[in-house]
Amino acid sequence: MSRSRRSTNVPPPDLKPYFRTLDDVPGPFNWSEFFGNANPVEVEIGTGRGLFLVNAGQQQPETNFLGIELDYKEGRYAARRIQKRQMPNVRILGGDARVAVGKLIVSHSVAAVHIYFPDPWWKRRHRRRRIFSSDFIAEVARILRGGGLLHAWTDVEEYFGVMCEVMRANADFRELPPPAEREPQHDMDYHTNFERKKRQLGLPIYRGLWERLPVPASTGTAAELLPPAVAEEPEIPAS
Repeated sequence: MSRSRRSTNVPPPDLKPYFRTLDDVPGPFNWSEFFGNANPVEVEIGTGRGLFLVNAGQQQPETNFLGIELDYKEGRYAARRIQKRQMPNVRILGGDARVAVGKLIVSHSVAAVHIYFPDPWWKRRHRRRRIFSSDFIAEVARILRGGGLLHAWTDVEEYFGVMCEVMRANADFRELPPPAEREPQHDMDYHTNFERKKRQLGLPIYRGLWERLPVPASTGTAAELLPPAVAEEPEIPAS
């Protein structure tokens, strides 16, 4: 007897609440309502397949993580990994990070931002599309609370030089010593899938860490401030 073929018309699995798109979020995030608790929130720009979020979410259950991924296929893959583990503190948002950060995240409401291996846009005429720019970092400074951290890694030395220049030009941050490279204990014990790929090839990784300086009291609280709109320019997934 022949095996029955799986229907090609089967709808995709329901990944809510682990995966949402920009259209599913009508206004700025209220983190306590979104995650169901008042724990600190960290945001990853360019989630890829979610290795960082899975590991960080398991290691830090008292921290909430939101990953933003432009590529819905990759974002849904990451969401399925999170759904399988039933992780209440990790969520994926499908969409452009510039739009999500500029329109949906309230000022000074985030404890850390992670940007790992963003697309370097190799061709010179395309480099204006890089996510790591002075305008975007100004938005990162806006959403971070005082003492919040920005983590940024890349395997492209030239791009890392650009990152450092952008950060030095922003008076809202101070540079901290970069995290040391650590030896993985197993194949999934890397920061991201991209880090694993590059390190297994023997390539160097450039790591940056910056701290958001204290926010003046005159700027108000996170609950009082709504983010300004930013230009909707496409971002390419990282990690």
